[in-house]
Amino acid sequence: MRVVVGLGNPGQRYVNTRHNLGFRVVEAFAATYEETWAKGDRYLFALINSESDPLLLVKPSTFMNSSGEAVADVILRFSPSIDDLMVVVDDVHLSLGQNRIRRRGSDGGHNGLTSIQASLESSCFPRLRMGVGSPPEGSDLIDYVLSEFASDALVVVDAQIKRAVEALECWVGRGLEEAMNHFNCEG
Repeated sequence: MRVVVGLGNPGQRYVNTRHNLGFRVVEAFAATYEETWAKGDRYLFALINSESDPLLLVKPSTFMNSSGEAVADVILRFSPSIDDLMVVVDDVHLSLGQNRIRRRGSDGGHNGLTSIQASLESSCFPRLRMGVGSPPEGSDLIDYVLSEFASDALVVVDAQIKRAVEALECWVGRGLEEAMNHFNCEG
């Protein structure tokens, strides 16, 4: 079983914020297959049964900084290999519209990744980093990631989400190397 965890914060106030880009990607992926969301212990999930392996899409219902608790619950319930886990996360170190798949890595200062790495006691899981751009000089990072995209950026964000779903489909169907080779050169 492959598992894609999209990071974000629960609640209407956060729906269109930069920090919820991971949620938006797994929601778009689920919509492609007309899947609905079910409730787990500390997460929502959609199960897509494919011809090969089933795919589990996950949205933690914890706040971002506690995402690791939800991921630990998913691992306990569904028992996927850590190599079959992909975390979709916003990244202020990448330009808006830019996506990067990584085999493993640091948390990059992202508290959601910090929480997951602490819960799994490992940083050796793939992640899809989605650029949201850097905050303007002198701006607060937290305020920036918890703010919505400017209206003139929405076309870029929609295209970025579409490419992220395509990258995840490639990862599921053809593996991590193929997804990295094909999708890391875009943006």
